[in-house]
Amino acid sequence: MSTPTLPACPQCASVYTYEDGSQLVCPECGHEWSAQAASTAAVDEVRVIKDAVGNVLQDGDTVTVIKDLKIKGSSLVVKVGTKVKNIRLTEGDHDIDCKIEGIGAMGLKSEFVKKV
Repeated sequence: MSTPTLPACPQCASVYTYEDGSQLVCPECGHEWSAQAASTAAVDEVRVIKDAVGNVLQDGDTVTVIKDLKIKGSSLVVKVGTKVKNIRLTEGDHDIDCKIEGIGAMGLKSEFVKKV
C-alpha cells in the first residue's frame, strides 16, 4: 500500500507535512496552507525573467546597462553601456546578481538591462 507524497512546507521546507481536511499543515513551524494552492504553485514555479526589451534572461548571460544607475550609500554610478558578464538570476525585487568591474558585487533589476 503506497502513501501519497505531500509537498514540503513552503516556509521551513519540512517534509513532515500532513493533511487536515482540505488544508496541509507543517508540524514543525505550524504553517497551514491550502492543498489546492500547493498543486497550482508547482505549475506556477517556473519564473521567466525578461530584460527591458523582452528577451528572456538565463544564468550566465551577458547584459548591458541601459540607464545610469546610482549606487545607494556611495558616490559611484554604473554608466549606460556597462557590460555585465555571467549574471545569476535570483528571486526578489533585484532579480539579477552580478559583479561589476570597479564596483563589485551588486543586485540589478532586469528592467534596466538589455541582453547582449
